[in-house]
Amino acid sequence: MHSASDSDRMTQTTQATQNQTTTTQTDETLDVPAGLKGVVVATTRLGDVRGSEGFYHYHQYSAVELAERRTFEDVWFLQLEGRLPTSDERAAFAADVAAARRLPDVVLAALPAVAACAGAGPLDALRTALSLLGAALRLRPVYDLSPAQRRADAVRLAAAVPTVVAAVHRLQRGLTPIEPRDDLGHAAAYLAMLDQQPTPARARVVEQYLILTLEHGFNASTFTGRVVASTGADVAACLVAAIGALSGPLHGGAPSRALDTIDEIGTPDRIDAWVRERVLSGGRIMGFGHPVYRTEDPRSHMLRGIAERLADGDPEARALVTFAEQVEARVLELLHELKPGRRLHTNVEYYAGVVMHLAGLPRELFTPTFAVSRAVGWSAHVLEQAADSTIIRPSARYVGPAAPQPLP
Repeated sequence: MHSASDSDRMTQTTQATQNQTTTTQTDETLDVPAGLKGVVVATTRLGDVRGSEGFYHYHQYSAVELAERRTFEDVWFLQLEGRLPTSDERAAFAADVAAARRLPDVVLAALPAVAACAGAGPLDALRTALSLLGAALRLRPVYDLSPAQRRADAVRLAAAVPTVVAAVHRLQRGLTPIEPRDDLGHAAAYLAMLDQQPTPARARVVEQYLILTLEHGFNASTFTGRVVASTGADVAACLVAAIGALSGPLHGGAPSRALDTIDEIGTPDRIDAWVRERVLSGGRIMGFGHPVYRTEDPRSHMLRGIAERLADGDPEARALVTFAEQVEARVLELLHELKPGRRLHTNVEYYAGVVMHLAGLPRELFTPTFAVSRAVGWSAHVLEQAADSTIIRPSARYVGPAAPQPLP
């Protein structure tokens, strides 16, 4: 789902690109792998994914260690400023974020109609509502703004995402939206707006998930947001474009689909037959495999531990986690048998679905909850891209009929 180049491959790709320039460049074009796989298209200070090591980081800090020890607001501040906040800065930034969660009256008034039109789910409504919010706030193109103005717009838009997701979810169920609370952290406030009783333990679980998924290199949605940012468009346009990329099932739709897989298999005796049929027919098994990691996804490792802690003292939860681990182990064995030479491991989506389910979030909110987190990463990338005035404009190689042909 998420893709980025690790450090080793970045160096190799740069060298390979330099070598190819003299052999494949024609008319100022350069052939590259399909999907830009392994191609370095920009530089970033926000973080990196070192797939061969099973490690990723935000700026200079391990993302997993940040999820273990810091708050979501701390990590958000880090992505904006390049450093962790002092205690005073944390409090001030948390207050700014809390204030930004509130939506303008014109957007609130339109949400019932948006929710009614979003038949496919809250992610569609989020895309529409953020576009409306950008218009209501009269956001200007990042090209015309100072860095401070861009930062303010980025915080304003990202902070509003959980408010929109929660409001639409309730409206689609005939319920009244719940006002955001200023006295709660971002994760707890999100749960409160869903009326999900944000105990400190549950809020912390969701917060750790949000930190783990905040940023992950040049995946499809992040790259899409940066492409739009390179045109100088406003922050809302960039985030709306990123959400459009996230809506694809090969990117953001996997957590609920991975949990659906566990449910569909049902019992341990069905694992082998289900997996063999799926693999031999050319199907995908959601929650397994990753474009970058060649070892265990570190996010999956941490989320498995969180799932196990959530299951303590709850027989039903324990049964789900135990079965998920049985499915994981057997699927990996069968993939090794059926796809020899492929280094396939569990990715973040597999246990993300289990954790969010145990935290009380319904499946239709799995991907929108991912967007609550990733909106922060997207907006940080938008700010970084906006500092570069170069538009991203690749080429395509024409493979149609030879031109010109006589016009009928």
